[in-house]
Amino acid sequence: MKKRLVTTTLAVSIGLSTFFAGPMALNPIKASAATVTTQNNQLAVNAKADQLIQTGKSLIGKATYSNSAYKPTYPYKFSCATFIMYIFEKNGVDLATYNEDYMIQQGTYVARNQLQKGDLVFFRSTPTSTVPNHVAMYIGDNKVIHMADSKQNIVISDLNSKPYYKDNYMSARRVLPTLLPSNPATKGDKIVEQSYNLMKKVTMGSVNNETAMKFTGTGFVNYVYKTNGVNLGTTNIKEQMKLGTTVSRANLKKGDLIFFNSTIGSSTPATVAIYAGDHRIIIPNSNGILTRVLFVDYYNQHYITAKRFL
Repeated sequence: MKKRLVTTTLAVSIGLSTFFAGPMALNPIKASAATVTTQNNQLAVNAKADQLIQTGKSLIGKATYSNSAYKPTYPYKFSCATFIMYIFEKNGVDLATYNEDYMIQQGTYVARNQLQKGDLVFFRSTPTSTVPNHVAMYIGDNKVIHMADSKQNIVISDLNSKPYYKDNYMSARRVLPTLLPSNPATKGDKIVEQSYNLMKKVTMGSVNNETAMKFTGTGFVNYVYKTNGVNLGTTNIKEQMKLGTTVSRANLKKGDLIFFNSTIGSSTPATVAIYAGDHRIIIPNSNGILTRVLFVDYYNQHYITAKRFL
């Protein structure tokens, strides 16, 4: 259900900026999907969905519902959305948010009669509500797995078993394969994948030392691009923003760089992020390498421009 998490663990790993969300439209939203090839096809999607389902089922009886805490180790504590975030993250798929208001804007819309394993299913508090207050994952055979509430915890429910599931059903989104890399991987995929892989391996700060794997935010960007054959040649954020080809927000692709200001309306960049596809961004800064979604008010308000180098 709707949550406002305050634990230090979640605040550090996900960020306070994703606590807040406003109403959103139910119409399908255009997403920047990964290329589906003969390798990255329905079989690959089914295999990933099976992994997600297995992880979800393995937590039954081991996790309890919490609307104010997130604990990703035993004894686990999840809200409905952090449960979904966790099982995806454990299987290498980054939703970049623990907020169902943002999850419902990812991937692509799917009709209720076309649900497949791994789809995210959203419910609202009343049949007329315009925002979701619960999220579950479809596991096939008209069933979903979800962190239901403080009495049931993680359960598997038939979508026809209770009036709530029938009357308060809101929408569903297909995030597989849109959150998966292309196969074969593009250069953008490789940059994003390397950025994720380095999250726990680099030290972020005020200096750049490749040998010691210590970087500033712009130094990290320069390093990742250089190791993937793109030489930006600078760790100065103003200089980085002058490079490449300007692209509109509607046409972002994996590997694009996005620049944000610290003062609304300013053209001076303060933060650079790597676009990771499907509205997700990777932000290297002094707090570490973080992932977010562009729906967050802060990033909407402080967005300056995006540049393409690939």
